[in-house]
Amino acid sequence: MGNRFLRGNMNNSEIKQIEKRCERATKGPWISFVEGRDHTSGCSFIRTAGNDIELTGASIDDQDFIAHARQDVPALIEEIYRLKKLMDDNSIPY
Repeated sequence: MGNRFLRGNMNNSEIKQIEKRCERATKGPWISFVEGRDHTSGCSFIRTAGNDIELTGASIDDQDFIAHARQDVPALIEEIYRLKKLMDDNSIPY
């Protein structure tokens, strides 16, 4: 990851690659269920529209992040496209 995301000029190809990864992933929503927080027995897991995901070695925060990323990343991509269109419509360089 490094400085690539700090430079502020992600190109359209990079955005499309992220979008394709989202499209190939199991459909959402993904919901994090943590034993002791969200239910009282069993294990912690991420519920998906397909098979549940059980993680090994992840913290609760990691699991919540991964589950939310399924919804958050597509929303961020939509926002990028909206902002780019707004900038294009107003001749604002980026």
